Amino acid sequence: MDDELLARRDAILREHFETEVSHQFDRTLATFGGHPHYEIMATGQVFDGDEEVLGYYLTTRTAFPDQRHDGVTIHHADGCAVAEFDLLGTNTGELYGRPPTGKAFRVPVCAIFFFEGADIVNERIYFDTASLLSQIGHGELLAPLAGA
Repeated sequence: MDDELLARRDAILREHFETEVSHQFDRTLATFGGHPHYEIMATGQVFDGDEEVLGYYLTTRTAFPDQRHDGVTIHHADGCAVAEFDLLGTNTGELYGRPPTGKAFRVPVCAIFFFEGADIVNERIYFDTASLLSQIGHGELLAPLAGA
């Protein structure tokens, strides 16, 4: 991969992370280069297209309006980039019909961003959902996820 493409991908990923935190989701969706696709491996959830990915962002940022990343490290490869970071937030809004607990979480995440040229075409994230739900006091949500 040439240095110019690497720099473009890195800038797009930084934009992606920054606009997620600032809730500028139109800009976040634009980092996907036309068709966002988002996979959460722990739950098997797949969000495809602007409407579904935006719905995911709005749902999670309602539950965790202060959701953010800490210690983002990006490792570039030919067709993808791997980002490692801690995801943090506080449950101050409704989560899947459950009232907020006011409790915070911190979980390590590995996100793989697949590229076509300089465009993200898929984001696939891996994290410990059970730890997140337990930390915020919503362990009861684990049973439905286990059967999903």
